[in-house]
Amino acid sequence: MPPNAAIFDAYGTLLDVHAAVGRHAARLGDRAQPVSALWRAKQIEWSWILSATGSYEPFWTLTGRALDHALAVHGIAEPGLRDALLEAYRALDAYPEAAAMLAALRARGIPTAILSNGSPEMLASAVAAGGLAPLLDAVISVHPLRCFKPDARIYALATERFACQPHQIAFVSSNPWDAYGARRFGFRVFWVNRGGAPAEYWLDETAEILPDLASLPDRLA
Repeated sequence: MPPNAAIFDAYGTLLDVHAAVGRHAARLGDRAQPVSALWRAKQIEWSWILSATGSYEPFWTLTGRALDHALAVHGIAEPGLRDALLEAYRALDAYPEAAAMLAALRARGIPTAILSNGSPEMLASAVAAGGLAPLLDAVISVHPLRCFKPDARIYALATERFACQPHQIAFVSSNPWDAYGARRFGFRVFWVNRGGAPAEYWLDETAEILPDLASLPDRLA
């Protein structure tokens, strides 16, 4: 039976988080990949630490501070580069198959939504830049709750928005920790494992694993 809604993580699932550095790779040279990886790692790590300690800062603030850390670690202080990278992050590329996949789901009568750690303003900018805004029924941010995934209260925002039970939601994420949190909440979970990484958090037993987003509409038919 099709789900009541298909809910997507944004950053890393629909949107390529490494696209910002990719646009400025020539300025970073051989430090581009490690800067991008550390930027992402600290962005996520700090969201966990804040949630675990009952603290909160908007995800956009964490994104800027994580970038500052990554640039400092790699000794990069080129004028204007920080601002250029953050501007690029506001307009990340969507993965090539994302728009067609969302359109196919909606053509089959399945509502689509984002559930993201992102701040409302950064999400609005990103989905517009990626051409995804017309293909989404809702963009749900954690910001009103002032905590981050994988807190169970975040996943409850989706069931509240679509007035359904957890098992009636299909949740899609490329982040293993997010997929695990969603499965613990009771969603049917699809883990998008683009890099073919070994499964974490028992996802090989509890989630359906996809190499990308293209086959999702058929899996939900």
